[in-house]
Amino acid sequence: MASTRRWTRIGFHGLLSLAFASLADPANAQRAQVAGAATITNKGISLIPALTLGKPAAIFDVAITGGALGFEPQFRFGLDGKPWSFIFWGRYRPLREGRFRLTIGAHPSLTFKTVTVSTAAGPHSAIVTRRYFAGDVYPSYFILKNLSVGPYYFYAHGLDPESFQHTHFVGARANLTSLPITDHFFIQFAPQLYYLWMDREEGVYVTSLLTLANRRLPVSISTLVNSPIRSGIAGGQHFLWNVSLIYAMR
Repeated sequence: MASTRRWTRIGFHGLLSLAFASLADPANAQRAQVAGAATITNKGISLIPALTLGKPAAIFDVAITGGALGFEPQFRFGLDGKPWSFIFWGRYRPLREGRFRLTIGAHPSLTFKTVTVSTAAGPHSAIVTRRYFAGDVYPSYFILKNLSVGPYYFYAHGLDPESFQHTHFVGARANLTSLPITDHFFIQFAPQLYYLWMDREEGVYVTSLLTLANRRLPVSISTLVNSPIRSGIAGGQHFLWNVSLIYAMR
């Protein structure tokens, strides 16, 4: 009997706002499988939903899996063509069946920022890079076939002096998948309450992602909202709303 393996990027990592699925046969669980997605979004949201690029962005996801292991790189660009961030997730899913699931991940990443520098010829724009290393753990429990709940923890360490050195993200999330609304259309809904700590600045937020998809089409649309309950984090003090158009390749 076929089983469904779901790959979800929903803005929780910074997170974030995409959901796509691929079908896998357990008899071929060790065979490498590839899925991907391309997303256009009106306001790029970080892995951490409280932070944003603040302008339209394109995001490209790839998932290469074999058994419990996966490599899931993500490449983000502004629509002006400038790189935003490159994230190279490695995933380990020791528990993939039954009611209790467990996902463990780690990644190196690069973020890019355009700055103005002074040269002999005058001011000049340059792209600077910041390096991070991060990891997460996500145990979840399926209350129903399509409803899971669980805690989520993410930690990131900045490798450059100008970066945030320590980021802690602790969330409580739920994930409702494949809820049919017609014969072909279904929705996915993923709310989350989370605490964010970045170099002694902290905040508490609520976020949710709603995705509308069609079982016969590779295109879906999703919207993400993020609202601070209280926040002392620069750049994370405002209500954020985002909409994305996703093309899934599976």
